[in-house]
Amino acid sequence: MKADPTHQVQLLDVAELDRRVAQLRHQRSSLPELAEIAALTSERTALTDQVRDARIVVDDLTVEQVKADREVEQVKTRRERDRNRMDTGQITNPKDLERMQHELVSLERRISTLEDAELEVMEKLEEAQQVLDGLGIRADDIDARLAELVAARDEKQAGIDASLAEVTAARGSAVDGIPDALLALYERLREQKGIGAALLRARQCGGCNMTLDASELSRIRSAPVDEVVRCEECQRILVRTDESGL
Repeated sequence: MKADPTHQVQLLDVAELDRRVAQLRHQRSSLPELAEIAALTSERTALTDQVRDARIVVDDLTVEQVKADREVEQVKTRRERDRNRMDTGQITNPKDLERMQHELVSLERRISTLEDAELEVMEKLEEAQQVLDGLGIRADDIDARLAELVAARDEKQAGIDASLAEVTAARGSAVDGIPDALLALYERLREQKGIGAALLRARQCGGCNMTLDASELSRIRSAPVDEVVRCEECQRILVRTDESGL
């Protein structure tokens, strides 16, 4: 392929802009905030499930405690009713009075058993509520941190996007005048290699950093100035200038 040397040199400006675009895109996709956001988002998702499960436990224990409280109150009410009947002399038959006294003893034992169960449920409920509260605090902390990270990410990405827009606009101007065939070759190589053209400086390819051997240098040295030469190692377009060492 033949191309005016000035157009070949022009490719170096395009390549530099493409390199800058690649750097900006890499910078955008590797912001430190992104990794932390991903990790915290994953933790927050898991935490949502944990909060749901913990709330179910609290709700179940709350129902259980209400039931235990009700049972204790029912037995206490019955005890007070029987005591009142005895204290007011409503029970006069000795056998009935003895039976009532035995029943009161049984009720006291029943109340003690129910209160122990009630206390156990209360302790479990308190522990479950502490777990739920702790998960809620952690969720709030994660939400606050995520809000900070997202704001920082968005600010940085906006700055990078602005730079990308500037570089992209500059690239549009940089390719003006480059022949279609030369630009097409460059673009094909850019898709394959990331950068399609490199400066030959001091006998070294600026793309793969390989130092050319004597025979290759001789071939390039003897090539017409308008011939598009390629690096035998990386196949990029080698742009010759006064710095090439030829």
